[in-house]
Amino acid sequence: MTAIRLLLVDDDPLVRAGLSFMMGGADDIEIVGEAADGSEVPALVDRTHPDVVLMDIRMPNVDGLTATEELRARKDAPQVVVLTTFHADDQVLRALRAGAAGFVLKDTPPTEILAAVRRVAAGDPVLSPTVTRQLMAHAAKSALDTRRSGARTRIAALNDREREVAVAVGQGRANAEIATELFMSIATVKTHVSRVLAKLDLNNRVQIALLTYDAGLLEEDGH
Repeated sequence: MTAIRLLLVDDDPLVRAGLSFMMGGADDIEIVGEAADGSEVPALVDRTHPDVVLMDIRMPNVDGLTATEELRARKDAPQVVVLTTFHADDQVLRALRAGAAGFVLKDTPPTEILAAVRRVAAGDPVLSPTVTRQLMAHAAKSALDTRRSGARTRIAALNDREREVAVAVGQGRANAEIATELFMSIATVKTHVSRVLAKLDLNNRVQIALLTYDAGLLEEDGH
């Protein structure tokens, strides 16, 4: 089994040491580098080619938000998991919109952080239902009408089947669940998800979920 290549980014050397000790002990994870600031990330990524970046948000020079935005704009960018001390905030929402695959709290049990890295490496977002509700509620407080109009314009680019799949993704359905619900194969679901991502110029399923929420599609479906 090929090990997951992991890059650690945190300005606190004690946090990095703890993460390195914890993550490096797993047979399926290889720590390929460490950075103390977001400014170090581009060069390290070029040199180490990580699969996943565990990224702190608050750093003194280039913060994790800026680093995530710059990193996810690259072709074949690694997945990013935001590491934070708070549950829901404009900054976390910005990180998710920038393409982060999710986030974990710094006080999360080690086994859950390991599980989060593995999930993201496998292509699954990391957002608990509680955190998702917090983020959605937080997002709803600002510029809802403007976001909704823009989101619906973007969603209009999808055909009916793609829209159904996008809504199911927004509801948190896994591919197998979507396949059962919409009477299609898992391979077809994956194809539709890929088309939705391409048409809407999105990075991952988290961004699909956010866009369907902004467009009001989850409300229409009773979620």
